[in-house]
Amino acid sequence: MTHNPVPGRSSQPELLVLHSVRIQGMADDDAVALRFGLDEADTRELLLDDEAYGWVRQAAFGGTAGWSMTDRGRAEDDRRLAEELADAGARPVVEQAHQAFGPLNARLLQACTDWQLRPEDGDRLAPNTHTDREWDAAVLGQLEALDAELSPLVTELTSALARFEGYDARFATALGKAQAGRGEWVAGTGLGSCHAVWMELHEDLISTLGIERGA
Repeated sequence: MTHNPVPGRSSQPELLVLHSVRIQGMADDDAVALRFGLDEADTRELLLDDEAYGWVRQAAFGGTAGWSMTDRGRAEDDRRLAEELADAGARPVVEQAHQAFGPLNARLLQACTDWQLRPEDGDRLAPNTHTDREWDAAVLGQLEALDAELSPLVTELTSALARFEGYDARFATALGKAQAGRGEWVAGTGLGSCHAVWMELHEDLISTLGIERGA
């Protein structure tokens, strides 16, 4: 069992700022900086540079506002990620992790579905009212099992590329809050829920490998 692995290659702040916008989908200045522990003022400068290049733009959706990525920005992020992956010699590690992630991803999506839906006779899409404690406990048990399997996967990724560090810790934090009775931390939006952290990792993996979502 590996403990305290030495992190792999560190990414340049220019890549981290652009990539932070990508994996979060939409994020304000603070969220972009916080994602990889970057200096807020430096992050703001890089975001304005990226905006000038046409890689990011200010966006608003459903009462929230922040930066989102343009098609040009996605292409630039793809280029930088491919360059970093090659320079670090990290492709075999990331490919192996992506392969291991697939079955886990299917289980995570099923668990989140089961948290939101509780099929009944004649209604497969009946909402989960969270009155069946055994049902909810089974879902949380599945997430706990996934939590245990996520940790070694993230350890391997981090040994190749340092920017993968922390996904397992963030997932465990969200799960702990859900287990403490705060159910929104399973699949809620607008917070670092289990589902939100997992989707970030999925986007990070496929974008790093240059795979189109759904491919």
